Amino acid sequence: MALTISLSHLTLPTFLYFLLLSTFHLPIFAINITNLLSSYPEISDFANLFATTSVAADLTQRSSLTLLVVPNTFLRSSDLLNNRSPPSSSSSNLGDVLRYHVLLEYFSWSDLRLIPPTGKLVTTLFQTTGRAPNNFGSVNITRNVNSNSVTVHSPTSNATILGLLKTLPYNISVFKVDSLLVPNGFDLMASETRPPLGLNITKTLIDAHNFNVAASMLTASGVEEEFERDEGGAGLTLFVPTDEAFSDMSSSMKFQSLPAEKKAVVLRFHVLHSYYPLGSLESIVNPVQPTLATEQNGAGSFTLNISRVNGSVGINTGIIQASVTQTVFDQNPVAIFGVSKVLLPQEFFGKNPIGSGGGGEPVVASPPEISLSPVNSPEIFSPPSHLSSPPILGKEVSSAANRKKGIFLWCIGFFYLLAIN
Repeated sequence: MALTISLSHLTLPTFLYFLLLSTFHLPIFAINITNLLSSYPEISDFANLFATTSVAADLTQRSSLTLLVVPNTFLRSSDLLNNRSPPSSSSSNLGDVLRYHVLLEYFSWSDLRLIPPTGKLVTTLFQTTGRAPNNFGSVNITRNVNSNSVTVHSPTSNATILGLLKTLPYNISVFKVDSLLVPNGFDLMASETRPPLGLNITKTLIDAHNFNVAASMLTASGVEEEFERDEGGAGLTLFVPTDEAFSDMSSSMKFQSLPAEKKAVVLRFHVLHSYYPLGSLESIVNPVQPTLATEQNGAGSFTLNISRVNGSVGINTGIIQASVTQTVFDQNPVAIFGVSKVLLPQEFFGKNPIGSGGGGEPVVASPPEISLSPVNSPEIFSPPSHLSSPPILGKEVSSAANRKKGIFLWCIGFFYLLAIN
């Protein structure tokens, strides 16, 4: 009755005005992380690292996250800053380490204290880059039931949460931690302090013999210069097909008919953006590896499945099963291996190729059986059943909810108009 009385005192224009206002979307919260962190001198070093990379810009469109920051006293004793100046903004390693400290889910102190002792797997901003193999772009957060302390775990490092620095409810929380979190496979001291190798990849392949076709393709495509620029940082691992591999390639694959830009993608598909000597490849724990082509085409695309098969290193593209035949060059941070076949991506040569030029429907090679090391059991770092929703998905859900709300309110307005008439 109270609702009916209040509505009866509203004029039709006033009612419709409020109805229209209620259906507008609220503006998305834009995070200026640089301004936010600048107010706290005890984390000035960490804030400066954000300012020298593109990570701060990556966060401007995020509306719900938790940031883990390392105070100066802890950061200055880490490998990242120990005895040297901060690395430049060109370091992709540095940017990815910082992205690893951005959790794509909002946590308050009370949320963290409700985390079960078994832990909760949470996605980080690093996972969105396509450079994190499998779900190693996630961290596992656990709580000690006795001390009630909360710890964040990566496969190679741990950090205990010291306290809450800042919170803007349901949008961003900033927590201090006592240690830098380092993603799997990163060697900060090695990657930042070693001098450039200055390797001429084409000359190395020609001197090794039996790689003349690959050498000429690298030169003609221009991607060799890209590879040589990427020798620093995390390093490179190249899988180079032999001349026989090119000559044995089935004509149905129509590799030569690909346009130049797609051939360049295929060449990038032969390169991992990390240094792996042969021993590391033979004992690799995460078989699905992103390539340089993944970085340019999006996470989950153009990946290689690497495992030990019949006593050697096998490489599966989804349609091609190749093997490492020899070590051409191995000096940190670059490893070059000869492979038995041209690695053709299923995105171009599978049953549903991207765009034109992916002729034929080759038989898909079955992925080899993978046995994980017990030390790196997937119990903690396996794909979680409930990862935090990516921001795009969250916006879609929010948009759908707003549409339903708008339809509901318009129905109320419609029935109101019928009632007063």
